[in-house]
Amino acid sequence: MKGRWNPLCGIVQLQQRIITIMSASQYKRVVVLPSFGIRLRWMTLAMLMILVLNSGLSNVEGGSFQFQNLCSSTVWIGSQSNAGQPVLPAGSVALKPGAATSVSTPSGWGGRFWGRTGCQFDSSGQGSCSTGDCGGTLQCTGMGGSPPATLAEFTLNGANGKDYYDVSLVDGYNLPISVAPSRSSGSSSVSINSSGSSSSSTPSCGVAGCTGDLNESCPSELQLQAPGGQVIACKSACEAYGTAQYCCTGTYSSPATCPPTTLSQTFKAACPNAYSYAYDDASSIYTCTGGSYIITFCPRSSLSSYATSSQLSWHSLQNMHLFVLSIIVLTIVLHLYV
Repeated sequence: MKGRWNPLCGIVQLQQRIITIMSASQYKRVVVLPSFGIRLRWMTLAMLMILVLNSGLSNVEGGSFQFQNLCSSTVWIGSQSNAGQPVLPAGSVALKPGAATSVSTPSGWGGRFWGRTGCQFDSSGQGSCSTGDCGGTLQCTGMGGSPPATLAEFTLNGANGKDYYDVSLVDGYNLPISVAPSRSSGSSSVSINSSGSSSSSTPSCGVAGCTGDLNESCPSELQLQAPGGQVIACKSACEAYGTAQYCCTGTYSSPATCPPTTLSQTFKAACPNAYSYAYDDASSIYTCTGGSYIITFCPRSSLSSYATSSQLSWHSLQNMHLFVLSIIVLTIVLHLYV
C-alpha cells in the first residue's frame, strides 16, 4: 500500500541510488540521479524551508531594541521594567561614541530606557552617574533613573495587539533621544486626546523623540549643573517646585485642571514629538506593530530623515540575510539532488 511521501524515505531512496566503484588507482563515484518526482519533492521541501525562515525573521514573538550612541561621549544605558516584567541586561551596557548594541524582550514587555552620563563604576559594579543614576549600580536592577532624565517608554503588544511608545520629558531632560520603528506591519500611529478618544493625526509608525539640546536653553531655575558650572540636565517644573499645579496632583489631577504651563510649553516648543508634562498625550503617544525599535542617543536634527534611513538600513540587513540563506539552501539542494 502506497503511503504519504516522507522526506526520510526520500533520503533512503537517494542513498540506494548511489553506487561507488573502487579501482586500484582511484575512487570513482557514479551517482544515479533520482527520479523527477523525488527531485520535485526535494525542491518543494527547500522552498518550504525558505518560507519558514522568512516567517521567523518577519514575526518576532517578543520585542527587539537596537541602541546606538551618536553622542560625543559614553552613554550608559538605563532600563526599568514594569511590575512583573523581567529585568533586562541592557541596564548594564556602556556605549562608547558610535557604538551600538541590542536586547530582546519577551512578548508583552513594558518599561522604559534612558541614558546615563558621567558614570564611574568600580570592578564590582558600584559607583554613580552624574545624570540618570539608578541606585549607584552599573546594572539597573529594577530601579528607575534619578531625574532629570529623558525617558523612552514602551508597552509592547498592548491593546489591540499594538505597541505603544513615547519619549518623555516629564522627569526632565538630560540627553536627546529618538525612538524609530525598525520593523513593522505599517499600522498607524494614534493620538489620544483629553477625552480618551483617539485619532490618527500623527504619521504611521512615527518617530518619537527630542533632538534639541534643552540643556543650552534650560531656564536657570531648572538647571542641574556639574561642579564646574556646566549644565548637564534640565529639571522638570514638578521636580524643581514640587507643587500640585506643576505635578498634576491633588486638585490638578485631570487634563482639564492641569493644562500646560509656561515651563512645559518651553519643553514642547523645543521637542514637539515628546511628552512635555503629565497630560501631554494628544501629540506624544505613538503606536505601531512588529515589536522592533531603534533607540538613538543624540540623534540627527531631523527625526523624519533619521527614521527613513534607520528603517531602510534594518530592512536591508534583514533582506540580505534572507537572500543569502535562500541561496545557500537552494545551492545545496541543486548540487546534491538535481
